[in-house]
Amino acid sequence: MTTIKATAFTRRRALKAAAGGVLLVGMVLNTTVISDSAAHEATPGAFSPAAFAEQRFASKVVPEIDRKAAPLADVAKAIAAEPSAAAKNYGAARSASALVFSVTFSGTAGKADDTGLMPVTVQGLPPGTKVFVQTGPAINGTAVRDATKQVKFGDFKNQVEYQNVGAELNEQVKKIVLGKVDRASLNAHTVAVTGVFEYVNPTAFIVTPVKISEEK
Repeated sequence: MTTIKATAFTRRRALKAAAGGVLLVGMVLNTTVISDSAAHEATPGAFSPAAFAEQRFASKVVPEIDRKAAPLADVAKAIAAEPSAAAKNYGAARSASALVFSVTFSGTAGKADDTGLMPVTVQGLPPGTKVFVQTGPAINGTAVRDATKQVKFGDFKNQVEYQNVGAELNEQVKKIVLGKVDRASLNAHTVAVTGVFEYVNPTAFIVTPVKISEEK
């Protein structure tokens, strides 16, 4: 009698274990792995840097940069004389480490290098001053984010969101401003540019464009 009860008990345990195993396999097969970033985006009400940049770039950021933009030759001369006075006179903003100027200019484009920096010869600049326009594929810096003073760190939950918005605004530059620009075809042609630059090197301005076109 003892042997029979033990056998029945063993069988019940085996059946329960088998059922549990089938359930576990089913759960694994029907489980989708979601990355942390995807989970964040999928959460109702989650902040989307890409959506924020898409909503603001063309409607607010570009018009404000266009409004503030001063002739580059004038800005460059003012900077050469006294950077702080130039910043005040031309309404420069400030990034984490530099003044950000909004400018407009036209000049003769040169051949872009492998990093996408396109030299532009602009008349009326202080001697030795060079100008480069970022044409991609990489757009570096946070000048577009910081130039208008409309996108502020305090408006975001943390530094990550703030940085991501800067990167996504640069993506808008790539998509909207540079998406239809054939930089090779601009070589030796006159281009008109409106954009922003961080004042880091007094003799080399690297401009991120929010408008760029060939002058016929």
